[in-house]
Amino acid sequence: MDQLLPLIGGCMGNDPKCQRVFYDKYLGFVLKTVYRYVSSYESAAEVSNDAFVKIFRSFHHFDYRNAANPEMLLFAWMRRIVINTAIDFLRINQAQKRYRPIVELHENGIEPAILNPDTTILYKELIELIRKLSPSYRTVFNMYVIDGYSHQEIAETLGISVGTSKSNLARARAFLQKYLVKDNKDNVLCFI
Repeated sequence: MDQLLPLIGGCMGNDPKCQRVFYDKYLGFVLKTVYRYVSSYESAAEVSNDAFVKIFRSFHHFDYRNAANPEMLLFAWMRRIVINTAIDFLRINQAQKRYRPIVELHENGIEPAILNPDTTILYKELIELIRKLSPSYRTVFNMYVIDGYSHQEIAETLGISVGTSKSNLARARAFLQKYLVKDNKDNVLCFI
């Protein structure tokens, strides 16, 4: 915590050294969040870099002075920017009809900090299944189940109706449950 506040101050002052330390420190968080939304690692890296540019440009809006836990506030603030950047990327690609093919989950550190190997395997399998969803189902599923958005917030962010958000979530869940049951992975259903 003692190092975080000077780091934030340096980023607010556009100090390149502080920005580099900040980037290195939070790249994993940003990349993991983006990778749940986009269909390839290369796209996730591109969107992550765009998100960092937006974060650095918006630091003057970040107010942590009265926060009991500035790091938690920072994570919430960054998460909102990162998710919106990923959604913008999906909108642009949808408009251009250039979705890249789905790729397998890479083994380069994009996995949760869970010590139980059985749980990590289930996490990887679940992420692979989520990545098989269509972009619209995957986006709503990620926003609702993983990131905790309400259907109203999803509808406003994506420019769809609340009913469409609920329908996309139901269809995403049905798809995932079908494959989880088919593979006898009933113990994962609690995540959905």
